[in-house]
Amino acid sequence: MRGLWAASWRSLGRKTLHSSTSSSSPSSSSLSSNLKLLGPNLPDVWMVPGPSSSAFHSQSSAANGQTANVINGKSIARAIRAGIANEICRMKETIVKSPGLAIVLVGGRRNSRTFIHVKLKACEEVGITTHVEELPEECTEDEVLRVVSGLNNNPSVNGIIVQLPLPQLVDEERIINFVSPEKDVDGFHPLNMGNLAMKGREPLFIPCAPKSCIELLLRSGVEIMGKRAVVVGRSKIVGLPTSLLLHHHATVSTVHSFTKNPEQITREADIVIADVGIPNLIRGSWLKPGAVVVDMGTNQVQDPGIDQGSRIIGDVCYEEAIKVVSAITPVPGGVGPVTIAMLLSNTLDSAKRAFPFR
Repeated sequence: MRGLWAASWRSLGRKTLHSSTSSSSPSSSSLSSNLKLLGPNLPDVWMVPGPSSSAFHSQSSAANGQTANVINGKSIARAIRAGIANEICRMKETIVKSPGLAIVLVGGRRNSRTFIHVKLKACEEVGITTHVEELPEECTEDEVLRVVSGLNNNPSVNGIIVQLPLPQLVDEERIINFVSPEKDVDGFHPLNMGNLAMKGREPLFIPCAPKSCIELLLRSGVEIMGKRAVVVGRSKIVGLPTSLLLHHHATVSTVHSFTKNPEQITREADIVIADVGIPNLIRGSWLKPGAVVVDMGTNQVQDPGIDQGSRIIGDVCYEEAIKVVSAITPVPGGVGPVTIAMLLSNTLDSAKRAFPFR
């Protein structure tokens, strides 16, 4: 198993983060406090607000009668977006301004355009103004830097996203590092990542996918403090920052391609976060009975039995996990929708700092 694990992992190329949106909260006041909870000021204590009935539904396993809660990311994201829309409406009424998000797209990758379309639609729904800067595949690195520089200096732009991946001839790290930390709503700038890692420091933004992971757990009533968490994967945009974020209150282990006995380590976890890009890698036998699973993997697999010919599944074998765990996020419809909602939340936070607005 370990040989297959390592070989599969090393064969992975760059992972593209898929996004969507979801949330559920009983009132806008409790919602507002939840958004502040995962803002740049990391709290000493993460309060568990208690799950809303719409945050999940129960699914029983016919094999053993085990009932697991399926965490409803779409519902959770919907509530978060509603709270953000209310805040932006209040902002427009008070100071006649609204948050602005700019997206830089280099080349015409079909999946990149799909992700951008989802983000633009979500922004429109809550009242965030958007602007897309498109550059041809063959553009130079300096051309991309000039576009980012213009957005850094544009006061109407509160957030900047550079849609990844970039063409091979463009230095991805250099471009990400050139985005102003004050507008880095993806949370990828070294300043924000470094501050996330250090106790007592405050990142301006928390990366959206890790932020959505914590939001899902808290809104589903999952206790994090003092629990043992295992993050399977160490990518710089998901796995690593998720480990750093959980580390504030949980005991965290990271499992990767060189980890010995990954099944044994994962089986000891109260909370399992999966992000490796290998479909069904984590089987039911890897999971501790009653564990909580957040599946952040998004993998397209062939399925001749459906009209589209393919479907999206996660890194966790859902059919096996549901028989063992106490709660799990589905794929799709789990982390993705909340990740988009966190992008909207980060953009709103940036606008509040810039205007300023409380």
